[in-house]
Amino acid sequence: MPLSANTVDKSKFNDSLSLPFELRLMDFDSAMQDVYDFFYDVNSHLVGKGLERLDDMLRPAILSGVLSDMVTASLARHSRALTENRFFNGHPDLVVRGFYANNSVRAGERGVEIKTTRKKGGAVDTHGARDQWMCVFVYTVDNETEPAMDRRPLTFTELYLGHVTVEDFRRNPRGELGARTATLHREGIAKLRQSWLYKL
Repeated sequence: MPLSANTVDKSKFNDSLSLPFELRLMDFDSAMQDVYDFFYDVNSHLVGKGLERLDDMLRPAILSGVLSDMVTASLARHSRALTENRFFNGHPDLVVRGFYANNSVRAGERGVEIKTTRKKGGAVDTHGARDQWMCVFVYTVDNETEPAMDRRPLTFTELYLGHVTVEDFRRNPRGELGARTATLHREGIAKLRQSWLYKL
């Protein structure tokens, strides 16, 4: 029995939202579909060999990191004005092509930071409060349906793209082993949610 493929529901985009940096709805449509196609191809190969699906193998934090990298790279391919930030761990993930030397900047303002999360509503931790365009992909993974062959494919359920400022964040206490992080506070996340781009 083949795995089910996934497709982006084009009717769920918010076409009234004004997008920065020459971004288009089709860029996000294509980026999400690229992820769906990748997981379908890889999982079909794995399951065909009697192995687990990739989304069942990866721990949640690892999967979020993989998805962030994938949608960043795909948006860079489809976007007219943005490209990947070549500075390792630089901010933001996508920068305006040609604005920074070698498209590389440690901490810039011209671009879009990409986040992925399983948390409904798009609340995510960041490495610091700053003025930025933030793009949050919310996704679901079915790790419970049995048998595993019947599990639903990874699905993007929400997408937000909005401009937030330092004042929109609360700073989280530093743990003994972790670095300090910042999260949008109640008003900040409400502000981001007003800028929804896609909702199933």
